[in-house]
Amino acid sequence: MTINALVRALGCPDGRALELSLLYIIGVGYCQQIFYLFTFFFLINTMRNLLDFLARHNHWILFLFLEVVSFVLLFQYNSYQGSVWFSSANAVTGKVYAAKASVDQYFSLVEVNRQLTARNLYLEREVSKMAEAQATLAHDTTYLERLQRSMLARYKSIPARVVSNSLDKLDNFITIDKGSADGVKKDMGVACGLGVVGIVYLTSDHYSVVIPVLSSKSNISCAIRGRGYFGYLHWYGNRPDEAYLDDVPRHARFRIGDIIVTSGYSSVFPPGMLVGKVMRVYNSENGMSYRLRVKLTTNFGNLRDVCVINDDAMVERMKLLEAAQDSLKPKGN
Repeated sequence: MTINALVRALGCPDGRALELSLLYIIGVGYCQQIFYLFTFFFLINTMRNLLDFLARHNHWILFLFLEVVSFVLLFQYNSYQGSVWFSSANAVTGKVYAAKASVDQYFSLVEVNRQLTARNLYLEREVSKMAEAQATLAHDTTYLERLQRSMLARYKSIPARVVSNSLDKLDNFITIDKGSADGVKKDMGVACGLGVVGIVYLTSDHYSVVIPVLSSKSNISCAIRGRGYFGYLHWYGNRPDEAYLDDVPRHARFRIGDIIVTSGYSSVFPPGMLVGKVMRVYNSENGMSYRLRVKLTTNFGNLRDVCVINDDAMVERMKLLEAAQDSLKPKGN
């Protein structure tokens, strides 16, 4: 029976279309069968070639297999050969890792350079700011005065005015217009906005006499700020803007330009009050210590307003220390 007869027997109205559909289905089926057959024969041929290759080179394959097994047994069950193998392997691996690290480091230099450039720019800005601040302070003539006044503000003080002052004597004196009626007592410290002036020597009801730094009788305990070394400030009748810090230890470390302040080791001045600046260094007469020439911050030639320092806490500490020393003295029979 033909395809047309089959279509007519089924009673399909469009016999031509159905005929084409059936032909397409039959053709696709044949193509699939041919593809499967071709694939099957290709696999069979490949397996045959592989078997032929193994048959022709079976002795080499067996040799390689036995070599691998022997190496595994050799290095696994013999410590010396194993250590040699792993040492060599580690050396090779180390060289490979070192080469890789060198390459990575080379390519990372771009990022490192970028970070260093940014850091340098930041440091340059900071240096510029510090230079500007230093220049400002160098030209600011009121800087030391403001620093000294901030120090004086921490303690009770009695303001006074200078009514008499001398500069041309070996033992100079200063007279101020405040006395015992105003709370001034003997051995109180006197300072101004620029630094230390002296120590109260005598008092009356409304006036007091001060022994200034410019006196051979002056002996003030001072220290090098930030260094921890101290000595005693003396004046030897020379220039009114200079004095000498004696008995500075030989092991002291300091520089020209360091600031000299009061040490606080007495009941007269609290620690940290400005005295002057180191100008030059000399050896003492016995060579056991240093003598420092100090540029005084106080302008004694133009001294008008001063403050008498009333540090009750320091006086109390000194009295307690004196009482302790007296108690340790041997008692007479």
